[in-house]
Amino acid sequence: MSKLQKKKLFNPDGEIDVSKRRIIGGNTTNLNDFNNMKYRWASSWYRQAMNNFWIPEEISLATDVLDYPKLSEEERNAYNKILSFLIFLDSIQTANLPSVGEYITANEVNLCLTIQAFQEAVHSQSYSYMLDSICSPIERNSILYQWKDDEHLLRRNTFIGNLYNEFQEQKDLFTLLKVLIGNYILEGIYFYSGFMFFYNLGRNGKMSGSVQEIRYINRDENTHLWLFRSIIMELKKEEPQLFSQENIELIREMFLEGVRQEIMWGHYVIGDKIDGLTKKNVEDYIKYLGNFRFSSLGFGTLFEGYEKEPENMKWVSQYADANLVKTDFFEARSTAYAKSTALVDDL
Repeated sequence: MSKLQKKKLFNPDGEIDVSKRRIIGGNTTNLNDFNNMKYRWASSWYRQAMNNFWIPEEISLATDVLDYPKLSEEERNAYNKILSFLIFLDSIQTANLPSVGEYITANEVNLCLTIQAFQEAVHSQSYSYMLDSICSPIERNSILYQWKDDEHLLRRNTFIGNLYNEFQEQKDLFTLLKVLIGNYILEGIYFYSGFMFFYNLGRNGKMSGSVQEIRYINRDENTHLWLFRSIIMELKKEEPQLFSQENIELIREMFLEGVRQEIMWGHYVIGDKIDGLTKKNVEDYIKYLGNFRFSSLGFGTLFEGYEKEPENMKWVSQYADANLVKTDFFEARSTAYAKSTALVDDL
């Protein structure tokens, strides 16, 4: 597989003809020209992401401070472990995105990746704010680093982490594609199934502040999902040899492994112990997500019979809907997001 060349930062001989711009392997000047973009979708994405700006502390967690000690042991355990997982994912995303950007030669796409990295940092801050509000510093540190000691959690993090580490050592085109696919799985399956747990707490009238934080994060992650799908779809046009039947089969295996690990995690951390969730509906929802994400890349069906969102899980997308122009579920603040409307999760 062809070796990637890191782009030059200062490049007076860079190409200024927009029609010759490429996602990778181009000759970029790195000039951020907002009036001349080859990938017009990047302009829409950029403005959407900029309009999504928010800070964690604008959401009150006063009710969560009272609710957290009242959670059942199973709910509190799941809250802690899922939060530990989400903190790790957003942290590694913040660190990994600049590595990817070093090889992206479409500067408008790099602008998007830069904003995503900033948003991932805000998400990490949000999770830290949640922990600082509800527990002691000692408990906070214990939760933050559970991913190092919990074998189930470490196994899931290792799947994504090893993909990212591989790209640090092996800078070729297919390894980059695997990183992009890993990012897409992370954004579109791992995050979404984690959000599901928090939305279930919300519909049971618990931890309303945490749930509102998650809805803001969910809105951002939806744009990140759209960004990486767009990058992958452009690569399908520009680097068709990269999507051989053999490579598509390897991508399928990545999706299957991601779904398998997510289901195992759901059974472990949620199981049949959480009011409103069962192993069966968690598994059905994760298979639906895997199917939805895989087919959205044009690769066909991953799981027969899981083409539609399970009827008994439709409440997840209802809670995640940031387009609701009305007072939110907790009567706390408007979710109209006055500065913008969110992208619908049709990916």
